[in-house]
Amino acid sequence: MSLRPAVPWVLALAVLAVVVVRVLGLLDERPPDGAGAPPSADTTYAAEVTRVVDGDTIRVRIGDRRERVRYIGIDAPESRRPGTPVQCFAREAGARNVQLVGGEAVSLRTDAEPRDRFGRMLAYVHRRRDGLFVNEALLREGFATTLAIAPNLSHSLRFRELERAARRQARGLWRACLKNG
Repeated sequence: MSLRPAVPWVLALAVLAVVVVRVLGLLDERPPDGAGAPPSADTTYAAEVTRVVDGDTIRVRIGDRRERVRYIGIDAPESRRPGTPVQCFAREAGARNVQLVGGEAVSLRTDAEPRDRFGRMLAYVHRRRDGLFVNEALLREGFATTLAIAPNLSHSLRFRELERAARRQARGLWRACLKNG
């Protein structure tokens, strides 16, 4: 009995099995929403906020990986920089960030450069339950100022407009921290 006629059928079944597994996503090398992989440029990740560090930094869980995330394009007053006093409105900015994302599911969108020089993931943060763009909300409400650092400039013009409006309307830190408006 010859095995030759069975070989094409076995090969065809093996190829079909691989195609079916791929189509169903059972062997996808990349976990969903980037979980388990280091951040890459222009990618969106689903995450859970595990801790709010301050007004512009959070800690998150992406799948089984934990990340420290620095918001792109904004700078909240410092409350935790060693050797420096707590800046005006820092505690309020941190408290507002807790209100916005504490314990929340968020989407993190990277820009051209996914990490800063300190190894933190850089991201635009959106609250998943309602899509709130947190970076924008903090600027609009006067809890942060703009911080445009190339090459992560996707929203820099919009952020500048929001900061100007908050300053004109004396919102948040623009009221509390400026002596002469």
